[in-house]
Amino acid sequence: MDDTASATIGFDDFLKVDIRAGTIVEAAPFPEARKPAYKLVIDFGPVIGRKKSSAQITRHYGADELVGRQVLAVVNFPPRQIGPFMSEVLTLGLPDTEGAVVLTAIERAVPDGARLF
Repeated sequence: MDDTASATIGFDDFLKVDIRAGTIVEAAPFPEARKPAYKLVIDFGPVIGRKKSSAQITRHYGADELVGRQVLAVVNFPPRQIGPFMSEVLTLGLPDTEGAVVLTAIERAVPDGARLF
């Protein structure tokens, strides 16, 4: 990813990106992925429901410690085929100094499906 600042956008452009909180309810290894990854199932509450995501977060997280963790994800991208897996949302994180993904953290529990603003 490029680490330079992006072009300025309007607030309406920001509102088009639907970022929601969800709780990981399943996390499994994804051996078919080109880079080490997990297959996640994330619960976004009753309106959005459960969605699948592929996440390259194996360096800092074990599958067992991910279940029950709240994460942020973009829920309004079109689904993306990643090998044999259909990823429905983009789980958000930031690169550490070596480029490994660190998940964005929610400081306190919020309802699943809560929208970032």
